[in-house]
Amino acid sequence: MTNTALITGASRGLGLALARSLAGADWNLVLTARGAGDLERVAAELGATAIAGDVRDPAHVERLARAAPELDLLVNNASDLGVTPLPRLADYPLGAFATLLETNVTAPLALIQATLPALRAARGAVVNVTSDAATGAYEGWGGYGATKAALEQLSNVLSAEEPDLRVWWVDPGEMNTRMLADAVGAEEAAAAADPAKVAAALYDLIAARPAGGRVSLQ
Repeated sequence: MTNTALITGASRGLGLALARSLAGADWNLVLTARGAGDLERVAAELGATAIAGDVRDPAHVERLARAAPELDLLVNNASDLGVTPLPRLADYPLGAFATLLETNVTAPLALIQATLPALRAARGAVVNVTSDAATGAYEGWGGYGATKAALEQLSNVLSAEEPDLRVWWVDPGEMNTRMLADAVGAEEAAAAADPAKVAAALYDLIAARPAGGRVSLQ
C-alpha cells in the first residue's frame, strides 16, 4: 500500500528536497505552495498532485484535506520570515506580527485539524518545521522566533493529546534557502547547509518513526 504525504511550502527549499526524497521511495504526494508555476513544475517532475494556494485561506485548507482522504504524513513546512530587514521587537509592526502568527501558527493548526481524521485512521505522523530561533535569543529574530516557539508548544501538546500519532517538531538548522538569504544576505546563506542533506536526515526520521518530540537535524 502506497503511503501519502501532504507537504506545504513544497516548491523550494526543504519542502522540495523532502518531496524528492519521498517520491524516490514511491510515496504519493500532495504538494502545496503559493507560487503555482514553480509548484506545477515540481509536481510534474515528481508525479505529484499540485494544489497552489495560501495556507492562511480556510478554503485552501479544505481543498488540501479533501485531496488527501487517506494520509500518512502531514508536513507543515510553509512559513514566513516576517518583516525584513529583521526589526527589533521595540519596532516590530503589530499588524505584520499578527499576519506572521497567522501564517506560522494558526495555518498549521488549521491544517492539522482538517487532516486529523485521516491521520488518526492511518496512525500517521505530523512534522512541524520549527527553528532554533524558537529557543535562542537572537537579535532581530524575535517576531519569527516567537511564532516558532508557539508552534513548538502546539506540537508538544498535540503529541500528548494524540498518542496514536507521531508528532515531531523539527529544527532543520540554517539552510541555504531564499528565506535565510532574505534574513542574513546571500553570501552568508550560501555557507549554510544544503537543504537536500537536511531533507535526507528528515526522511530517515520519518522512516524510523521514533517517539514524538523535538528533533534537531544538524
